Amino acid sequence: MFKERGLPGLRGTDHIGFTVPDMDEAHEFFVNLLGCDHVYSLGPMQPSGRWMSSHLNIHDEAVIHEIRFYRCFNGANFEVFHYSSPDQRSIQPKNSDIGGHHIAFYVDDIDEAINYLKDQKVEVLGDATNSSGASAGQRWVYFLSPWGMQFELVSYPAGKAYEPGAQTLLWDPRI
Repeated sequence: MFKERGLPGLRGTDHIGFTVPDMDEAHEFFVNLLGCDHVYSLGPMQPSGRWMSSHLNIHDEAVIHEIRFYRCFNGANFEVFHYSSPDQRSIQPKNSDIGGHHIAFYVDDIDEAINYLKDQKVEVLGDATNSSGASAGQRWVYFLSPWGMQFELVSYPAGKAYEPGAQTLLWDPRI
């Protein structure tokens, strides 16, 4: 049952969009390394006038060379952009930066997933960490895409400590 508050008709996350420096490299990462499905592509696009600034809040001379949509098993879709723009920045934000971000994937066996990433020469940041407090029961680790974007693996096969008695549960990819 959906709640009757806030944004009318809101049901959940449809997709997460982000920009990559090399679409072929990103495709290799998502399809061949992670196992996601490429669903469809769009582009190129370079609308005239002030469309880019008024609709996307970006430079009007920006070019969307290609957009690819991926489905990665159970969860939100990814809308992956390859842009060029006169004012484009190429430095990845850190988690501590305003606008910093990461994308987390749930895995059944975090140790197996970490070993797979390492076998594929993916940079894994440290060892899996055991969460505490309300997140106890969860283990997590960060890893980097070839272009430096931050991703995370999480696993909590027996659930998290906050769940018993909670009025609202976080979305759970296990069910």
